[in-house]
Amino acid sequence: MKKTTYEIAEVLNPTKVKALQEQLIDWYEKNHRKLPWRTTTNPYYIWISEIMLQQTRVDTVIDYYNRFVEKFPTIKDLASAEEEVVLKAWEGLGYYSRAKRIHQTAKILIEKYEGQMPQTYDEIRKLPGIGPYTAGAVASIAFHQAVPAVDGNVMRVFSRVFYIKEDITLNTTKKVMEEVGEKVVSRKNPSYFNQGLMELGALICTPTSPKCLICPLFQLCRARELGLQKELPLKQKKPKPKEIVMEMALLYKGEKILIMKRPPEGLLGDLWGLPTVEKEENLEGGKSIKLELEETYGLKADNISYIFEKNHVFTHIKWRMQLYRMDLIEEKEIDYPSIQWVNRQQLKDYPLPTAFKKLIPSI
Repeated sequence: MKKTTYEIAEVLNPTKVKALQEQLIDWYEKNHRKLPWRTTTNPYYIWISEIMLQQTRVDTVIDYYNRFVEKFPTIKDLASAEEEVVLKAWEGLGYYSRAKRIHQTAKILIEKYEGQMPQTYDEIRKLPGIGPYTAGAVASIAFHQAVPAVDGNVMRVFSRVFYIKEDITLNTTKKVMEEVGEKVVSRKNPSYFNQGLMELGALICTPTSPKCLICPLFQLCRARELGLQKELPLKQKKPKPKEIVMEMALLYKGEKILIMKRPPEGLLGDLWGLPTVEKEENLEGGKSIKLELEETYGLKADNISYIFEKNHVFTHIKWRMQLYRMDLIEEKEIDYPSIQWVNRQQLKDYPLPTAFKKLIPSI
């Protein structure tokens, strides 16, 4: 293991490691939240829950998880579903590339693994969209393998307990954290140990105002001993999302409006939404989307009026969405892209990302 700014012996100390394992597992057994994916060791369900929980709050995930596994109770059910049906089931969770990858992975599991999740960390790790953390979580919880599962919560716990003064956004630090995880993971009960670390980071060892006085690792935490628990982990600040003005069309054809399927590559790929284009600086409001409708969709519009502006923030981009209402006056047949004219009732049948749902109530 590469030496960093803390003493390696602290991590390898057998007495401290044993105390860490015993106290954490005991705390988890008595205090963990009762969550639906914790009532099973089915690797498929654990995998789905871990993917959903990436960058999403637990309270939000619960209903989505229950609906998803009810709709697709087996890997075979998921693999055989149409992609648009999977995206619709994912609607509102965001990061839709996750849904596309699990659909892709389910098909691979049918083709190569007879519809079963492989049972070793290395084989799980080879599957699309499954990184070291997710592979570790599935392998340890479903198959009781003594492998680490190091996510943001766990890195925060490690940085404080072992006083690791390294920027956790760096890949080099993540590798060190995974090596620490390999050294300290319980061989007897890796499932409860890894889940205990995750739960501790979520409930006790929180980003701000950690609840040190009720922490089961109070006596073992080096940062707490030094009074520096609030200073860790070190984390480079993310740059502000780039702001882009997007014009969007609420184009009417009688009582129906136009929706389009976004290209598979790029932001919100393969999802449905309103026609959208980045506003050109030298054009007056509404002109950019009017030209986009004519040039890309073969549609001419009239009676254009501005409705309102709403914001939506993605990971690296902020959309300032300016909505324009307009009426169709001429329509040409074109092959690309996929479009549909729908009424309010039909809208619910299409996977619409949250960004567009912010605009839909105005229809």
